Amino acid sequence: MAEESLYKHFTPYVPRVGEEYMNSDQLDHFRGILEALKLQLMEDIERTVHTMKDEATVFADPNDRASQETDIAIELRNRDRERKLIKKIEETIARIDSGDYGYCAACGVEIGIKRLEARPTAMLCIDCKTLEEVREKQIAK
Repeated sequence: MAEESLYKHFTPYVPRVGEEYMNSDQLDHFRGILEALKLQLMEDIERTVHTMKDEATVFADPNDRASQETDIAIELRNRDRERKLIKKIEETIARIDSGDYGYCAACGVEIGIKRLEARPTAMLCIDCKTLEEVREKQIAK
């Protein structure tokens, strides 16, 4: 998945011994990751808009036209996902500003540096997220 690879272009944070969780250095580290991710997503969206304008071709062959429409629909669906991710990133940056970042929204425990580096927009610790997924599976049946 494209968004998965977006998270991997940063230097991992190495906590110092006795360092307080979610201190200013850690918050700056995650703010940098989130802002870089947001910028990259916005550039991708802008590039898609320009590409779609430049490649607006009307094909006489119905198969070619259908193929083009399918490609456009897939691209728009991907951009919509990215738009939602940008909104989530902005909400996460607001959590950094309010001092809530890095703590589980459900139980209040530390989410953990490694989990946040894997998913910077995570709001739940791994235990609460696992429980949420189990509940979702039970309801879906």
